[in-house]
Amino acid sequence: MDYQPLVVKAHPRPAATKHSPESRLWRQFKYPVFVKEYAPVTSVHFSPTKPHRYAVTSATRVQIYAPRTQKVVKTISRFKDVARSGTIRADGKLVVAGDDTGLIQVFDINSRAILRTLDAHKQPVHVTKFSSLTPTQILSCSDDTTARLWDVPSQACITTFAAHTDYVRAGQVSPANPNVVLTGSYDGTVRLFDARSGDCEMLMVPTGADKPAVEQVLMFGSGTAALSSGGPILRVWDIVAGGRCTRALSNHQKTITSLAFNPTGNRLLTGALDQMVKVYDVSSYKVVHTMRYPAPILCLAVSPDETHIAAGMTDGTLSVRRRQQKASEVDPLAQAASYQNFLGVANGIGEGKVKSKVKSKAVGDVNEFRVESKRSKRLREYDRFLKNFKYSAALDSVLRKNVPPTTTFALIQELIHRDGLRIALGGRDDVLLEPVLRKLLKHVTDPRFGELVCDVAGIVIEMYASILGQSPLIDALFINLRRKVIAEVRFQRELRKTMGALDMVFALTTGAQSI
Repeated sequence: MDYQPLVVKAHPRPAATKHSPESRLWRQFKYPVFVKEYAPVTSVHFSPTKPHRYAVTSATRVQIYAPRTQKVVKTISRFKDVARSGTIRADGKLVVAGDDTGLIQVFDINSRAILRTLDAHKQPVHVTKFSSLTPTQILSCSDDTTARLWDVPSQACITTFAAHTDYVRAGQVSPANPNVVLTGSYDGTVRLFDARSGDCEMLMVPTGADKPAVEQVLMFGSGTAALSSGGPILRVWDIVAGGRCTRALSNHQKTITSLAFNPTGNRLLTGALDQMVKVYDVSSYKVVHTMRYPAPILCLAVSPDETHIAAGMTDGTLSVRRRQQKASEVDPLAQAASYQNFLGVANGIGEGKVKSKVKSKAVGDVNEFRVESKRSKRLREYDRFLKNFKYSAALDSVLRKNVPPTTTFALIQELIHRDGLRIALGGRDDVLLEPVLRKLLKHVTDPRFGELVCDVAGIVIEMYASILGQSPLIDALFINLRRKVIAEVRFQRELRKTMGALDMVFALTTGAQSI
C-alpha cells in the first residue's frame, strides 16, 4: 500500500477577517511605488487617452510619467515660479499649467514647446483645466478672486467670472454643458456661472454661521449634482433643485483637499490632510473602503482604465498604487494587437508569413495501445521522514519559522496517532528543545491549537522536569509559558463572568418582553 501524505486540516478563518467584495476590489491596488520630489506634489492628472500617461506638478516643473514603468518620459520646467495644476488635454497632445506669477502656458506634450501664453491674471493661478466638451477652451481660477474662460487658438479671454470675493481655488467646466462653469472660493461659496454672459446663475452656501473655505469642487457627469469640500466636510449639492445641499458628510478629521471619481462614476474618492483616502458609494454615500498614506494628501487621481491610483503629498512624495487587470477587463482589440506584436507581425513580418512553431503530433497505428507511466507525487520533507519513521527529524522539519502552524500541529496530531510523540520529543538537549518550547509559547492562547498545545506541554514537562535548572534559556521559556497560561486562565474566568452577567440581562429582557 502506498504511503498516504499528511493531511493538513484547514481551520476556518474568523469572520472578522473577511472582507466585502468592495473592499477586496480596492485592496487589489497594491505594489505602491513612491517617488520623492523636491517640493509638495500639488496636482496629478491622467490623460484620458491611452496609454494614460499622467502629469505630476511639483515645484517649478510638470513631469509626464509612463504608467507601465512609472518613469519620467517628459519634463516641462519653463516656469518662473511654482507651477500649478498641470493638466493633459483629452487627445493627449497638449498640457496646460499655471504658476504663482499668474501666467498660464500651453505646451506641446512631445516637443515641450510653449504654444500659447495667457497672462491676464495678476495673482497665482491654482486651477487650469481644458473643457471636456470644447477642447479649445481652458478654465483658469486665480487668487485675484476671478475665474476666466479662454479660447486657445486666439489666446483671448472669452469670459471673466468676477462674483467671488476671495481666492478662487477650485473650478470645473460642466461635463454635460460647455456653457456651465462651477467654481469654489475661499469666501465659503460655490457658484454656478453661465459662460455666455459671465453671470452667476446659482449661489450655493452652507447653512450656519461657519463658512469654511472651499478647497475642491467636482461635478457629476450628468451635470445635475455637484460636490464641494470645505474643511473636513463633504457636501452634495442638487443643482436641479436650485442648489440645495442634500448631504453633509464628515468622515475625515482634517481638511479634504482632493475629490475624484472612478471611471464609471459610481465611486467617489476623497483625500485629506489626515493622511486618509475614503471611498464612497455615491448611491448611499457610505464609506466602503479606506486607504492610509504616509503623509497628508494634496491631490488624488484615478486612471481611466482603473488600474492606477496616484496621490501627491505634502512631503513631496508621489504614491502610485497599481492593480492587475483581469482578462475580462482587457480590451480585445488591444489584446489581439499585443499578441500580433509578440508573433512578430509588427516587426515587418506579414500576417500571412507568420511561421507557426507548433509541432504536429506523430500519428501512429489506430490499433496501437500506449501505456502511460504515472509519475509518483513528490513528498514533502516531513512526509519523507514520517514514511521512514524518523519522528524526531519530522518534528524538527515543521518547527521552522516559515512553516505555518496548521502544518506543525497536524504533524504533531499524526505523531500522537502513531504513538510517536514521546519518541520525537525524547533525547533533546537545550538547543533542540528550544524551538519546541517557543512554538508552544507562541500558540498556547490560539483557540485553534490551545488544547493540543496543553497536551504537548504536559508531555514535555513530564519528560524534562528532572533536568530543569541546568539551562537558563530553557528555564526562562518554561517560566514564560507558565505566566502566559496563568494570564489566559485569568482572562477566561473574567470572560465567563461577563457571559454570565450578559445571560442574566438577556433573560430579564426576554421576561419583560413576554409580560
